[in-house]
Amino acid sequence: MEQKSNIEFILGGARSGKSAFAEQQAIASNLPVIFVATAVAQDDEMAQRIAKHQSERPLQWSLVEEPYNLAQVIADNSTFDNCLIIDCLTLWLSNCLFESNIDWPSQKIDFLIALTNAPGQILLVSNEVGQGIVPMGEITRKFVDEAGWLHQEIAAKVNRVSFITAGLVQQLKG
Repeated sequence: MEQKSNIEFILGGARSGKSAFAEQQAIASNLPVIFVATAVAQDDEMAQRIAKHQSERPLQWSLVEEPYNLAQVIADNSTFDNCLIIDCLTLWLSNCLFESNIDWPSQKIDFLIALTNAPGQILLVSNEVGQGIVPMGEITRKFVDEAGWLHQEIAAKVNRVSFITAGLVQQLKG
């Protein structure tokens, strides 16, 4: 499988500091940044979270909101002279799994192909959800399984993987 040195995969638990680390990496790139948000505000609390994150980002960053078709966003926006932050892949996975008219296997394949073809720098942010016990519910097990398989495929594709715990960065690869 072809590896891309311009893609970094950033994993961590909830509130681990992974998004802040991705934003620091984007700033350090000295490239124009496009922030790709996958969250959907389906309740007031999530709307508040989204608004807080938006207010904390640099004003000069562009924003693309896309809950499903990340492959198209990458194809349309990744260039040699910019940096994309895609935050977060587990929200994207959840969006795709719970939307009845979305074909998750096709979305995942298209996304992985788009990563292979992307010319620009991409910072992928995702929650590591597989370090606990096996969940009791079927849909939760499916989510954890799919997230784990997605993470393994991404990690195999990229040259750099970082794991964030309590704001501390561990380099797993690269």
